[in-house]
Amino acid sequence: MKCVLAGRNMKDEKENLLIRQIDRWIAAMERLRLSDYVRYVDDRRRMFWSNFWGGVARGVGMAVGFTILGALLVLLLQELARRNLPLIGDMLAKIVRVVQRQME
Repeated sequence: MKCVLAGRNMKDEKENLLIRQIDRWIAAMERLRLSDYVRYVDDRRRMFWSNFWGGVARGVGMAVGFTILGALLVLLLQELARRNLPLIGDMLAKIVRVVQRQME
């Protein structure tokens, strides 16, 4: 009789442990808002526009970023040309000559 009760207590304990684990998983899934994500993925129109505007924002960001970096590079090269550094000055002169030939 004692063995049967001990076996039943262990079985109940394992079941309770499994139930608590499942409850933790369910709570974790709710924190992830998985149902909202599934609804978002199912709505193709919403997903299209979201990705479209995200792409537009990335494109504009890259254009602005490259413009700023290009401007900084031009300012740096102008400063180096003003200082008339021999190696840099010769290289810049060659670049200017190549650009002038291409423009003719």
